[in-house]
Amino acid sequence: MNKSMLTGIVLGAVVATAGGAFAGYSVLANKTPTHADVTNVDPIKETIKTPREVCQDVAVTRQKPVQDENRILGSVAGAVVGGLLGNQVGGGSGKKIATVAGAAAGGYAGNKTQERMQNNDTYTTTETRCETVYDSSDKIVGYNVDYRIGEETGRVRMSSDPGSKIPLENGELKLSQQ
Repeated sequence: MNKSMLTGIVLGAVVATAGGAFAGYSVLANKTPTHADVTNVDPIKETIKTPREVCQDVAVTRQKPVQDENRILGSVAGAVVGGLLGNQVGGGSGKKIATVAGAAAGGYAGNKTQERMQNNDTYTTTETRCETVYDSSDKIVGYNVDYRIGEETGRVRMSSDPGSKIPLENGELKLSQQ
């Protein structure tokens, strides 16, 4: 083999290798990314309040209906007893005054006694009482996603958790999966 041919082969190999390295570097340097790296995902929550009715049986004490609202029976009975007792006191005209005073005091005492008895005349019944209460629950309505493309960072709202990467199409985030 002659020297010039050997030089040509070596020189050709060097040029081919340098050209391939330059082309490879050029392709790597100008390569556009195919995805964005997800750096953080924060769920966006909404509180939902759901009403429901809660009922319970409650013991209720009520006063029985009063038939003698003016307490006449107690007043009359008290006046009769008071008059009889007053008649036992004194003599002459003092006896009449004592009878009238006894009847008046007895009538008042009988009225108040009947009032106390009527107020204490109660019965207990059970009633159902209902109220509306609200149950709270959280629902995820979206996600705030922080991402990085090369040295650039950004934030986007997405309807689902993207995982660790978001695909790019023509250098833009591809947010909908179709």
